[in-house]
Amino acid sequence: MSSTEDQLHVIFLPYMAPGHMMPMVDIARLFAAHGVRATIITTPMNARRFKTTIDRDIRAGRHIALEILPFAPVPGLPEGCENLSDTPTPEMTMRLFGAINLLQPRIENLLRATRPHCVFSDVLFHWTVDVAIELGIPRLAFSGSGFFNLSVASAVECYRPHDKVHSESEPFVVHSLPDKVSLTRSQLPDIVKTETEFSEMFHKLKLAERKSYGMVVNSFGALESAYADYYRKALGIKAWSIGPVSLFNREEADKTERGDTATINGDSYLNWLDSKAQNSVLYVCFGSLTRFNKSQLAEIAGALEDTSCSFIWVVPRVLKTNDEDEEEEWWLPEGFVERTEESGKGMVVKGWAPQVLILEHPAIGGFLTHCGWNSILEGVTTGVPMVTWPTIADQFYNEKLVTQVLKFGVPVGNEYWKVWATEETPVIVREKISRAVNVVMNGGNEAEEMRSVAKRLSESAKKAVEDGGSSYNDLNTLVQDIKLYRQKR
Repeated sequence: MSSTEDQLHVIFLPYMAPGHMMPMVDIARLFAAHGVRATIITTPMNARRFKTTIDRDIRAGRHIALEILPFAPVPGLPEGCENLSDTPTPEMTMRLFGAINLLQPRIENLLRATRPHCVFSDVLFHWTVDVAIELGIPRLAFSGSGFFNLSVASAVECYRPHDKVHSESEPFVVHSLPDKVSLTRSQLPDIVKTETEFSEMFHKLKLAERKSYGMVVNSFGALESAYADYYRKALGIKAWSIGPVSLFNREEADKTERGDTATINGDSYLNWLDSKAQNSVLYVCFGSLTRFNKSQLAEIAGALEDTSCSFIWVVPRVLKTNDEDEEEEWWLPEGFVERTEESGKGMVVKGWAPQVLILEHPAIGGFLTHCGWNSILEGVTTGVPMVTWPTIADQFYNEKLVTQVLKFGVPVGNEYWKVWATEETPVIVREKISRAVNVVMNGGNEAEEMRSVAKRLSESAKKAVEDGGSSYNDLNTLVQDIKLYRQKR
């Protein structure tokens, strides 16, 4: 471009949750690397999670910037609580949802004042499509999930196979998909089965999705191309597959700082992993939003002690029942950390871990995961088979891609979609957990077949983002499509 005035300008608006924010920041950086002027709208505490990375890009000559909006204090929210990963109780989560909604007028005014050539926003900011239409610019939607999830969700909504079963545990097949996909009613979100307080919002999300210029997905052809085609046909909108975007983080500093500041010293876990044999360590992480009660944490701890493999466990925060609950932030059975660390069997991380760097290490042989889409992709790119334990959001659908369609993972067996675990939530016992872990980690034909599939997908993922790869080409096509849209105006 001859000047910044001529340069294509795209504003990015990520939702305030790690699983939404990390990939969109990666995408904004990708756009900037392809000559686009990128601006990311965020709030002060969220900016801290990736500002140093953006500063490195700026020093490298890329046109990328942060637009930081003040986050208004809300009664019942502690100062600095600006991300869903910071909310330990259901009540606080709902307050944060409300506080995020209060940003809408300021963001709308900023878009009108800035007049970018395109707005790229999380699907949860559904109202951005109306501002984009008002300004005569394209709105690109980003869901943070994959085409498989989007396709299954569309088919379930369209054909409602769950209405034809007689119990929460009776399996049903989701019709019209490229593969046989089996679910139970208990694995579906409440909003799919009945009207809830969120029904109106989800109706707005779906309407905005269809009004948008298109959907951008963090995925790649070899992983789910049949579902990309299904989604485009079912919704009749454009869609581009430009991932895995985590692979844009090539430097160690970018991988270490991706998402947040690590609470573990890099040398400590790398030295520990270096002492382990190849494929001998299980990496355990349930994402930043999962909350377990003490009973479930005790069963997980017991299972990890029962297995023959070593492990790194990024411990989820313990469930707090209300704002007055003075329970400690992290809890583990007495003596567990001391026993496993002294024996060299395990390493426990309380807080944020540099997941990509850990998964890349040759000692990692399996990944016990909540099946968040970012974690699925990061496991895929490193060629690691999975033990699956979904709890909320798109995770049960993602699990079926791993275990039923691509077949490089084993389910622990959780059957209940639940936003917040309670003391009444069914507990997965240690024997069931260790049995699934042993299938992946203790060798055998099944484990080797899963490892072979994972390695093949890893190679395809890396080729997809290289010059001439499917995702590289889709990204170039997307940038050109936005330019053509601008020229036609």
